[in-house]
Amino acid sequence: MGEVRPLPELGGVFTDARRAERALRVSWHADAGVVVLSLWAGPRCTGTVQVPTTAVPELIHSLALGLAPAPPADRA
Repeated sequence: MGEVRPLPELGGVFTDARRAERALRVSWHADAGVVVLSLWAGPRCTGTVQVPTTAVPELIHSLALGLAPAPPADRA
């Protein structure tokens, strides 16, 4: 963690819904076989997680589950 570095060509920045100065950065590092998820507070990186590219489909699936509509309540 440390100084701000530009994102690689593949990646994105997602701002926190509560405070715009907080963000999640996603950067692909194919040479290392990982996707790096990093947390930012303004210009400072406060933490990272390196997810193996083989685990990315499971991560995407986990996120997509939250987008599915809830099943209707059983009306007996």
